[in-house]
Amino acid sequence: MDFPICTTCGVQYAEPRPDCPICEDERQYVGWDGQTWTTLERLRAAGHRGRVEEEGPGVAGVGTEPATAIGQRALLLRAPSGNVLWDMVTYIDDDLVRRVRDLGGVSAIAISHPHFYGSMIEWAHAFDAPVYVHAADRAWIARPDDAVVFWEGETKEIADGLTLVNAGVHFDGGQVLHWRDARALFSGDILQVANDRDWVSFMYSYPNYIPERPRTVRRALRLLEPYAFDRVYGAWWRKIVYTDGAGAVRRSADRYLSFALDDETPGGGE
Repeated sequence: MDFPICTTCGVQYAEPRPDCPICEDERQYVGWDGQTWTTLERLRAAGHRGRVEEEGPGVAGVGTEPATAIGQRALLLRAPSGNVLWDMVTYIDDDLVRRVRDLGGVSAIAISHPHFYGSMIEWAHAFDAPVYVHAADRAWIARPDDAVVFWEGETKEIADGLTLVNAGVHFDGGQVLHWRDARALFSGDILQVANDRDWVSFMYSYPNYIPERPRTVRRALRLLEPYAFDRVYGAWWRKIVYTDGAGAVRRSADRYLSFALDDETPGGGE
């Protein structure tokens, strides 16, 4: 319970340190009052509690009230082949574990990118579940553990009809998850669902407004082309494209590329 957690990004580290490399990277930021730390015990004492609510057919949102750090919620995919926890939150306690167990537990965990690593090892140990992370993001692991499974290449099926795709947007290892039977794509903010919930966008850094490279967006679009999906689940509560998700991604990429200068300046992805 004493593992340090960065207050700004919510990622749990293996040992105390003066800095948070994830926040010092140009895609994130150090809190305006400087680097500060918390722990799970402190969050519990401050009154944080788990939140579990339906987010879609066969999909439950798992989050925290009040929200911590970036404020994202995870998603529990209740698949016949075993539940998958997509993305991650910082908070966990016995009551939240019980509520997730009541929904069938967690057979596997997959996380889109380092900003959402949260307390992933706590969750992995609570459910004896592997955590799938793309090998390109290996250097960002803040709390190394045997539960983390690094995979390489462009796609990996982690269960029947559940496929990780290394879109490479935002981080080189940035991944999304396609659920064939639900016709759904789980994108975190690798593909950021816009506030109108009809479009998505692609950024190297959201808080610092650094656009993603056009060739990286094109690669992501190519990798997603074979997959059919109606819904796109973003990283925050109700940030969901509800219909024609695949069309929304294509239209959004076309719009993004029409505004972008295709000069291949340095950035994330391939």
